[in-house]
Amino acid sequence: MSGFTETLVGAPSGGTFDRAVDHVSRFLGLAVGNLYLIAAFCTMWEVVARYVFHSPTQWVFEVVMVLCASAWMLSAGFVTLQKRHIGITVFYLMVSERTRWWLDLFAMVVGVIALYMLTSDTLVRALESIDLVERGGSAWNSPLPMMLKTILFAGLFLYLVQLLVNLGRHFRAHVLQVTVYAVLALVCLRLLVQIFAHYGEGGGGMWVNLEEYLHEASGSVIDQFRVDRDSVGIATISLLIVAALLVLMMTGMPLGIVTLIISVVCALAFYGLQGMYLVSTNAMDLLEKYPLIAVPFFVLMASILERAGIAQDLFDAMSIFAGGLRGGVAVQTTVVAVILAAMSGVMGGEIVMLGLVALPQMLRLGYDRKLTIGLICAAGALATLIPPSIVMIVYGLSANVGIGDLFSAGFIPGLMLAVFYVSFVLIRCNLNPTLAPTAAEIALKTGEETKLGRHQIAAVVMCVALIFCVMGSIYGGITSVTEAAAVGVFGAIAVAAVRFKFNYALLRDCLANTMAVVGTIIWLILGAVAFVGLYNLIGGADFMRQLIKGAGLGPLGTIFVMMAILVVLGTFMEWIAIIFITVPVFAPVVRDLGPALGMTPAVWFGILFVMNIQIYFLSPPFGPACFWLKSVAPKDVTLQEIFISVIPFIFLQIIGMLLVMFFPQIALWMPQALN
Repeated sequence: MSGFTETLVGAPSGGTFDRAVDHVSRFLGLAVGNLYLIAAFCTMWEVVARYVFHSPTQWVFEVVMVLCASAWMLSAGFVTLQKRHIGITVFYLMVSERTRWWLDLFAMVVGVIALYMLTSDTLVRALESIDLVERGGSAWNSPLPMMLKTILFAGLFLYLVQLLVNLGRHFRAHVLQVTVYAVLALVCLRLLVQIFAHYGEGGGGMWVNLEEYLHEASGSVIDQFRVDRDSVGIATISLLIVAALLVLMMTGMPLGIVTLIISVVCALAFYGLQGMYLVSTNAMDLLEKYPLIAVPFFVLMASILERAGIAQDLFDAMSIFAGGLRGGVAVQTTVVAVILAAMSGVMGGEIVMLGLVALPQMLRLGYDRKLTIGLICAAGALATLIPPSIVMIVYGLSANVGIGDLFSAGFIPGLMLAVFYVSFVLIRCNLNPTLAPTAAEIALKTGEETKLGRHQIAAVVMCVALIFCVMGSIYGGITSVTEAAAVGVFGAIAVAAVRFKFNYALLRDCLANTMAVVGTIIWLILGAVAFVGLYNLIGGADFMRQLIKGAGLGPLGTIFVMMAILVVLGTFMEWIAIIFITVPVFAPVVRDLGPALGMTPAVWFGILFVMNIQIYFLSPPFGPACFWLKSVAPKDVTLQEIFISVIPFIFLQIIGMLLVMFFPQIALWMPQALN
C-alpha cells in the first residue's frame, strides 16, 4: 500500500468479531471506490455513443445510478470506522476529555436509535420492492427502484453494525461490551424476524405472529407519545426543532445523525410508527438524483490533478508571465487559483494545493505573511463560485434550479472577485514596496530563473484544454454536467500521464480519497433531505415563508434578511446543512418576489447564496478554509494569524456580493447570452 492508503486504512484493533467487522468495512470501502471509475467510463461511453456513433444508449443512466448509489451506501461502514462523519467540533474540543467521552457515548447511542428505526422501515420497503420486482418504467425498464431500495438498506445496516462495534469499543468494562454485542444480536434478530414474517405472510406461523406482536407493542408505546401538531402550533414546533438542532450540533454529533434523529422523532411524534415511511421515502429520493453523480466525478478529477502535481506546473508557468510586477507572484497565485477552480470545483483540495505550493514559495521570497496567507485562503475559496462548483451542484439540486445556468452565472462574479484580489494586492504592494518584491529582485535574491520542461508545458496546455472541454461542453449544451464531469475524469488522467505521474498507486489513492470524501458528504445530505422533507410536510416551510413575507421588508429587504440568516448559520453549521435546511424555505419566497424585482430571480439568488457560502468558508471562528490552510502551513503560522489575514478579503467578498445584489446583470448576463 502507498502511504496515503495506509493512513486511510489503519490497522485492525479489538476482538475477533470487532476485527471481522472492521475488515469488512475496510474492504467494502476501498473496493466500492472503483465503482466511480466504472461509472465515469460508462458515462463517457454514452457521450461517445451519442456523438460518434449516433446511437444513444438506453442502459447507461440506470447502470451509473446503481454503481454510484452502491458506492455511496457501501462506504458507510468505512466512513463510520474512520470517524469521518462531519460534525461541529469547536465546542466539543473545548471541554475536558471525560466530557468528550460522554458526548461520544451520547452521539453513538442516538445514532444507533435513529439508524435502527430507519433500517427497520427501509427493510420493509426493500422486501416489498423485491416481491414486485419494481421497475423504473424507462426504455430499458430495469429494476432500478428495487435495486436502489435494497442498496439503501444495505448501507444503513453497515452503518448501524459498524457504529455498534465502535460503541462496544468505546467501553472498557467487559460487561458493557457484552451488553452492546447483545443489542447488536437483538437488532439482527429483529430484522430476521421481519424477513421471515414477510415471506411467511398469509400462512400464519410463529414468525408472522411474533412480528405482529412486536409491531403492535412498539406502535402502542409510540402512540402514547403522539403529539397533535395543530394544538401545539407550527411556530412552537419550529422553535423546538431549531433548539434541538442547535443543542445536538453543539455536542459534536455528526450532522447527518442530528438531522436524522430529529426526522425520526418528528415522524413518530406526529404520525406514529407509520411515519417512518415518510423518512425512508425521503432518504430514498436522494439516491435517484442523477445530477448528484457529478460530485464524485469532480472530486475524483480534482484528486487526480492534485496528486499529479499540476499545481506546481501552473505556478511555474504563471511566474513566466508575471513579468516585472511588484507582487507578481501573488498575481500568479490568483491566476493559478482560478485555473484550479475551473478544473476541479473542490475548494478544500485547492487550498491545500496552494498551501503546499504557493505559501512556502511566497514566504521564502519575502512576501508579507498576512497578505500571503489571506490571498491564498481567498483565492482558494474561488472554487466555491467558479464553475464547476460542487456547492452550486448541491444548491441546484435543493432549489430545483438548472445547474448549467448556475455555472454560467457564477463565472463573471468569480472573475470579478479574482480581479478584486489582484487589484488589492497590487495597490498595497505599490503603496508599500516592502510587502512584496519584483521579479528582478526575486531573481537577484535566489539566483534562479524559472524554466518549464516540455512535459510541463504540455501539461499546462492540456489543463487549459481540459477546462475548455468540460465547461465548453456544459455551456454549449453538448453534455450534461454529469457527463462533462465524467469526461473531465479521463482528461485529468491524460494530464497526469503527460506529467509521467499516472500509475496504479495514484489511481488507487485517488479512488480511495473520493470514496471517503463523497461517503462523508452523502450521509450528511441524506439526513438533511430526510429532515427537510418531513419539516415541509408538517407545514414548516409554509410557516417560515409566511413569516418572512409578513415582515413587510420589501424585496431587497427580504433578500438582506436571508443573507443575514445565512451569515449567522455559517458561524456554526456546515454548508451542506445550511443549503438543505434554508433553500427549501428561501427559494419559493424568492420566486414570489420575481414580479417586484422585475426578473426571474432563481439563478440570481443562487449566486448570492453561493457568494454568502464563500464568505462563510473564510469567516472566523469556524471558517473551514482557515483550518485547511493551517493543516499544511508551516508550524509558525498560527490559526489566529490566519483569521486576522483573511479579514480584508472578507470585506472584498462582501463588496462583490453587494454589487451582484444591486446589479443582477453581473450574474445574469452570461446565462442570458448563452440561452
